[in-house]
Amino acid sequence: MSLSIKEAAQILRGGGLVAFPTETVYGLGANALDPAAVQKIFEMKGRPETSPLIVHVASIEMAREIVAEWPPLADELARQWWPGPLTMVLRKRDLVPASVTAGLPTVGVRMPNHPIALELIQEAGVPVAAPSANRFTGLSPTTADHVRAAFGDAVPVLDGGPSAVGIESTVVAIEGDQPTLLRPGMIRLGEIEHAAVQAGAAHPSPGMHEKHYSPRTRLIVVTGPAELPDRTGAYVWRVALGLAARSVRMPLDAGPYAAQLYRVLHQLDAENWPWIAVEIPPDAPDWTAIRDRLQRASRG
Repeated sequence: MSLSIKEAAQILRGGGLVAFPTETVYGLGANALDPAAVQKIFEMKGRPETSPLIVHVASIEMAREIVAEWPPLADELARQWWPGPLTMVLRKRDLVPASVTAGLPTVGVRMPNHPIALELIQEAGVPVAAPSANRFTGLSPTTADHVRAAFGDAVPVLDGGPSAVGIESTVVAIEGDQPTLLRPGMIRLGEIEHAAVQAGAAHPSPGMHEKHYSPRTRLIVVTGPAELPDRTGAYVWRVALGLAARSVRMPLDAGPYAAQLYRVLHQLDAENWPWIAVEIPPDAPDWTAIRDRLQRASRG
């Protein structure tokens, strides 16, 4: 059964959950101003309440309605990168529930670059809190089928085709005229150091758990075919073909690689190989976000 944007907007206004496409990954959305609706996200995903949610908006004006401060740098970055895969963490207004922000005084805000997402938010008339539409720490979904595989019929899905960017947004904290990188993405904002996260505390950004973005199948990161455990698994490579039962060649450039990464891992995970080995991409700025996702996926 297909879901219309008008129907999805009605579900959001009524306190329900809707999965919807963005250019990064599919999101599991709820009315960001409704604490009971937001709680359903955590319950559906099995997500710890120390992990804040990103609030999606359809305009700069909507973003300014939920933040207490909108410094000149935020305005500059929004006008340069919105709509797009950039989340800014800013001081929140009291109308944003504490559950959205893990009790922190700040909120992550993003305007997605996807026509269905923007139309949905506009039609609903409310900002939409939305993490990735998957079980917590699992592979992020980049197609509607990935969402259905995770939740079955429990969550209605707006199908917008494959996500074009393919990995999660860049997240930066804005304090006055100083941005701090919290999570790398496909937008690079210069040489910004990663923020340190105190163990056990609420995270200033989603996606900062040590283990995240993981398939069910054991994933290992290797530098080449010589490090493969044996010949029984699946090997994802760019430049070094290896002796494995299943071999997937990936693009040489970071953008196309990112767009395919989760789709390839979802496919291999469904094929039930004993292991998935991924050749680590170059240690270069364009590949920072991809290396981050692979390293987190392979931990534990």
